[in-house]
Amino acid sequence: MITYKPVDHTHLPQYDQIPMRFQVTAYYRIKKMNRGLGGFAFIETPVEPYVKDFCADGDSIMGLEKQWDVSNWAFFMAFDGELPVGGVTVASRTKGINMLSGRDDLAVLWDIRVEDAYKHQGIGQALFDMAVAWSREQGLAQMKIECQNNNIPAIRFYHKQGAVLSAIDEYAYYSEPEYRDEVQLIWYLNL
Repeated sequence: MITYKPVDHTHLPQYDQIPMRFQVTAYYRIKKMNRGLGGFAFIETPVEPYVKDFCADGDSIMGLEKQWDVSNWAFFMAFDGELPVGGVTVASRTKGINMLSGRDDLAVLWDIRVEDAYKHQGIGQALFDMAVAWSREQGLAQMKIECQNNNIPAIRFYHKQGAVLSAIDEYAYYSEPEYRDEVQLIWYLNL
């Protein structure tokens, strides 16, 4: 049976054991009509399958405390017995976090991950719901969510949650040559 609970910083080493990766089989190519003034079309384009692994890129939840004051953040985890199988992190009210845009009424879905063998069982949905509930309890007005055009399952998931695609940045990752082809998508969910 899967159990869910809020956790503190002492659980972050366990949290980091959960991989944050997904299989890429297609991406959304963004076609601009009239250089963007005529709108955008998202064209699903197949690719040679590969795995996008954020943990392999060095993303670590444990390192957050060294960079920022996380006292206004929330961490939730899912467990199968003692085994950590999912986690979600929400950032809020922290100076120096660009994604918070200087707003005190905004939450950022910083990280959400589910162990591969446990995907498609509702764990991500339950964790997302916990993140949204916590954000509402804090009196926050919106949740900001970042994903990339090569993460079609995440795009579909955030859309299903009622989030609105609000920004497309083709050059967000341009300074990192291995990610130049990825497009940043920013979603907002009204709380």
